[in-house]
Amino acid sequence: MSRIPKKVKSLLAVFAIMTVLAAFVSTAWATFSAITSVEKSYRYDLNEGPDVVKIGTERAPRARAPEPTTLALFGSGLMGMIISFVRRTYARAKRIFDILASIVGIMALSPVFLLTALLIKLTSKGPVFYFQVRVGKMGRLFNMYKFRTMKVNAEKETGPVWAAANDNRLTPIGNFLRKTHIDEIPQFINILKGEMSLIGPRPERPVFVERFKEEIKGYERRLAVKPGITGLAQVWHRYDETIADVKKKLRYDLLYIEKMCFWADINIMLRTFRVVATGEGAR
Repeated sequence: MSRIPKKVKSLLAVFAIMTVLAAFVSTAWATFSAITSVEKSYRYDLNEGPDVVKIGTERAPRARAPEPTTLALFGSGLMGMIISFVRRTYARAKRIFDILASIVGIMALSPVFLLTALLIKLTSKGPVFYFQVRVGKMGRLFNMYKFRTMKVNAEKETGPVWAAANDNRLTPIGNFLRKTHIDEIPQFINILKGEMSLIGPRPERPVFVERFKEEIKGYERRLAVKPGITGLAQVWHRYDETIADVKKKLRYDLLYIEKMCFWADINIMLRTFRVVATGEGAR
């Protein structure tokens, strides 16, 4: 049997390399096209108006579309599996980080826990902790834990209202606890219970959620993920005072949900340290 000439071997090698490159390009293009079409469907812009969400218009199907190749379909499916795996990995890693951060936070801040509890008991009558019903992921209700910063039955006459500057319902140390965000520390317990995450949209009260659903288009989309102790809206925007504030914070929340990743979480955490240190936007 005669040996294959070196030139033929070289041509076969070049052909094989070109085939692999063509397969890679086809796969990349198919994946890029799929991702781009999805990204164009939902866009969030912080400078947009109150409707927040712009839904891309559906194009009428063309009469004659090129048939996708089997290789492109396989590559697109493979990339979809990889993207799905990355997202699942992120969700699991985020949960593990939440648990570890909560345990470390409770242990490290235990002296603050005890001192805060003592000051609350010495300066006002009533319990140390305040339990308030909030709306969590997919609309599930849960009790959010906080250090009590207001007088007992503070909403008996006013009903559910937003916190205001120089609120006369606050206890003697309530304003300090809010300004330093110490009142939020017990929410580490909510994280351990799986009701909250360290980073995510802030959980809102049911009465306000129902109101905002009626007045703000797309508001329920922020319920797609677990609420958090801190979030993009909390570190870049002030407390809610008007519906306009809620609409703007919603744009931040939806932007986070769309772009959520480890890098976004790290940036929010760094910004949170600054907000806590300076008391920026606290009330």
